[in-house]
Amino acid sequence: MDPTVPLLILLAILLFIVVPVLAISAFISVRNLRSTVEHIPQIVNRLYRVEQKLEQLEQVPVKPTGVPATPKAEAWIPHPPIPSAPVTGLTPPAEPSRTPPPPIPLRPAAEGVPLAPRKIEPTVAETEEPGVEAMIAGRWLNYVGILALFLAILFFLKYAFDNNWVGPRGRVGIGLLIGSALFPFSHRLLDRGYKLFSEGIAGLGAAVLYLSLWAGWHYYQLFPQWAAFALMILVTAATAAVSVGRNSERIALLTLAGGVITPMLVSTGRDQEVVLFTYLIVIGAGMLALARTRDWKTLAPVQFVATLIYFWGWYDSFYKDAALGRTILFATLFFLLFAALPVARSWREGELSALESVIVLVNSFAYLIALRMLLWPHYRWGLTLTVLALAAVHLGFERALPKKAGKGKQIARALFAGLALTFVTLAVPIRLDGRWITIGWAVEGAVLAWSGLRIRVAALRGAAFLLFVVVALRLVFIPIEAHQFVLNARFATFAAGVASFLLACYFARTAGLELGATEKGAFAATAIVASIGALAALSLEIWDAVGRMPSFGIDRDLAQQLALSSLWLVYALGLIVAGIVRKSASLRWQALGLLGVVIGKVFLFDLSFLDRFYRIVSFLLLGLVLMVISFFYQKRMGAKKKP
Repeated sequence: MDPTVPLLILLAILLFIVVPVLAISAFISVRNLRSTVEHIPQIVNRLYRVEQKLEQLEQVPVKPTGVPATPKAEAWIPHPPIPSAPVTGLTPPAEPSRTPPPPIPLRPAAEGVPLAPRKIEPTVAETEEPGVEAMIAGRWLNYVGILALFLAILFFLKYAFDNNWVGPRGRVGIGLLIGSALFPFSHRLLDRGYKLFSEGIAGLGAAVLYLSLWAGWHYYQLFPQWAAFALMILVTAATAAVSVGRNSERIALLTLAGGVITPMLVSTGRDQEVVLFTYLIVIGAGMLALARTRDWKTLAPVQFVATLIYFWGWYDSFYKDAALGRTILFATLFFLLFAALPVARSWREGELSALESVIVLVNSFAYLIALRMLLWPHYRWGLTLTVLALAAVHLGFERALPKKAGKGKQIARALFAGLALTFVTLAVPIRLDGRWITIGWAVEGAVLAWSGLRIRVAALRGAAFLLFVVVALRLVFIPIEAHQFVLNARFATFAAGVASFLLACYFARTAGLELGATEKGAFAATAIVASIGALAALSLEIWDAVGRMPSFGIDRDLAQQLALSSLWLVYALGLIVAGIVRKSASLRWQALGLLGVVIGKVFLFDLSFLDRFYRIVSFLLLGLVLMVISFFYQKRMGAKKKP
């Protein structure tokens, strides 16, 4: 018979019988204590009613028939009759009158509302809250003491092992016995009221069990790796049962710590992706279920960080292209796992805590980074569709939030909607290149402006303005080649940007929504940028077209300058006409500003650098346009003066 079999049988008995029994016992004790606490208000209420009735009885005097009361006796206590005076003519002294105090009126309690007991002033010791000294002495010293005891046991066992006092099987058996015995000992401490101390002892027992199993497999090779892994899972499950039975978040946190170090303890240095990630999903689902049912806040972030460390550690060491499909599957399952708890909470309560908001953000972007590392650049369509699916999922999360007011609900809604918008925006450069990114973001900005105006969400309109700024910067700083007049990529990109800007302004004008002064200014600035963009696109086309023309004995540079001045004059004239027809002061002021630029160019540049012929044409055009504009303004002013 294999000598390790009795050891495994002993451990199985401890894990399957002793620890569950302790967990169930602790759970029953906590339930009984809770039911007792729930009956305390009823008992106090009954005692208070009895006390009130006794006070009423004390207020009512009892006068027995034919029995005079003595002056010093209470009115309600009967006394024996007083004998007649032996001396004739003497009468007993009259009893002083005793008027009972008025009874204290009792206000009947409302049905279903218990009467409040008498207020008992607490003592000084009861009112003092535990300060820094109590926290250090009662809690942190406990943790340090547990660590010190663990190290003492470790060093003692090592000393005994180094001197061959105990063999390998005995060493592992001693560790398993000590670790298992600490659980009933911690339960006994809990019964005596030492809750924090008992939790530390339970955590110490789990640590000793993990260490013993690791030593039995890795150091002494008493049992195979799969057996050590399975036994460590059992230890984790048993400790989790104890934490639920005692309703202890600290023990649950210690259980999670043991669970996440288990793969590290049993690692063989080989690629075991399926086993590792399946284990992380199972333990993560269990811990998150505990966190949801018990409302424990610390389990989710610890499990999330540990999962990220394992995933990227495995990716750095073992990932190959052959594992693409199952790696994407596990990454998706991890994303859904850690999105489930915050999303369920936001759907139920309409709000998210700050820590849950951080988990939602980091989880989403960690999944995006994983997809980017796995799919780029060979699977760009797959990455694009996945990112768009992410946007749709977060938009669905936002639409499923309950319709309730509150700051927390607004934060959750803004978070999910912002993530959906971010993923849509990121999908554009993933699939498209160069100018198509600019066109895509311009169109998206117009759609966001329309959506924000239609559903009255200012955040969407703000995102549209942000995209418009990015589009404008890309038009200015990213050059695009153009080999023919107008029918080229550069003009198409400028046209898409200008059209998107103007569409957003049109939507704002026709939406019937009262906007604030800041937002009105932003839309006005967008219209001005659209006008400048159109002028820039036309200027670039005219400049390049004149530069590509045959020389015919003329100077191309001078011809380009003349063409540019002529275009600006015509454009300014067009803005003046449009401003007068549409009664738009903004268009007229833009025209006047452009005319100022043209006047400065003609008098400062053209007069100095152009030859006589180009100078004549430049001044002739400027004078004609200025005369026409002056005529329009004088005619308009004269029409206003007429009655």
